[in-house]
Amino acid sequence: MDTEPLLTTAQAAEIATIWRRIASRGRAAAVSPSAVSNWAARRHLAAAGLTPDGRPLYRLGAVARAEAATRGRALRLVGLPDSAPRNTAA
Repeated sequence: MDTEPLLTTAQAAEIATIWRRIASRGRAAAVSPSAVSNWAARRHLAAAGLTPDGRPLYRLGAVARAEAATRGRALRLVGLPDSAPRNTAA
């Protein structure tokens, strides 16, 4: 049984904002729910289920990977270096 939390788009945006601000030492802008939707549309993030009203749910780990995959570009767009450590394992 999988116990990884499933997040709504708004929850995913909130958590990604926290991660991004940690990586930028508090200087990054908030991650919006529309940004999370864009991650899904651009195939950085796959839905893991649906709410009863048909809205997507995302796994916490998948949100973390999508945030990391998009962080460098997002921070460069606002003039901040990507200071988070990179996973160099192949």
